[in-house]
Amino acid sequence: MSYVLTPSTIEQAVEMLTAHPGARPMSGGASLVAMKNARLIEPDHVINLAGIAALRGFERQADGGLRIGGMVRHREIADAGILTGDQAMIRQAAGVIANRVVRNMGTLGGAVGNADPAADYLPVLACADARLELAGPDGLRHLAMHEYLMDWYETALQPGEFVAAVILPPTGQGPSVYRKLARTPGDYATVSVACARVGQSVRVAVGACGPAPLRAPDAEAAISGRLTDPAAVAAFGAALAALADPIDDVRGSAEFRRRLIPRMVASAIRDVTEAT
Repeated sequence: MSYVLTPSTIEQAVEMLTAHPGARPMSGGASLVAMKNARLIEPDHVINLAGIAALRGFERQADGGLRIGGMVRHREIADAGILTGDQAMIRQAAGVIANRVVRNMGTLGGAVGNADPAADYLPVLACADARLELAGPDGLRHLAMHEYLMDWYETALQPGEFVAAVILPPTGQGPSVYRKLARTPGDYATVSVACARVGQSVRVAVGACGPAPLRAPDAEAAISGRLTDPAAVAAFGAALAALADPIDDVRGSAEFRRRLIPRMVASAIRDVTEAT
């Protein structure tokens, strides 16, 4: 049996998590309830974050960046007109998560905290150069996605910590897209690609092909000014495929995923190149 505690501040939530090492924070509950029902976890306490106002809403930062609270629900992000340009892909990703019931219930912080490599937010946040705001016993700290995601389902969260918010840099005006191949609409991705045009180059992150989204900064620099060059695009896709560490599962084999990467990357680059 789990006892539910309901803090009203971030500090109270951290205190409760620290006092009860077997506790789990609950944002929307979509993943937590499913894991509990499947008997994958049995926390002695559940820390319900729903009453913490500081975890809700969108807040423009002094530098022009954007803070999205961890309790913001998927449907709110999918409808967020504030996410434009190179951040529009985040809105697109939120709109294809699972189904309407899950989008109404699930939250950004819960999804990022669960850190499923095939989830939709991870590649778009990596592509957007987002930083995570983690709340814990020592206060708030910020990590880039590549610092936060350590291994398969393993994150840099320390005891007593949870995802309080996502911090986006100032919006770039270049277009962005999110594309995923899934067995059925709403399923986790077999392969996903987030792509944002930045001047004459792109930022690209590939999801579901390793423990964390794949980025290739050197290849991004090499393709600058060559986005319409088929050979350059093919080499870029091959560089990302070479970084992949996919698994064989019910959604596809590792080899199938590797073959998909260059094709999906080329399609995403074409989308942002042709966009006005």
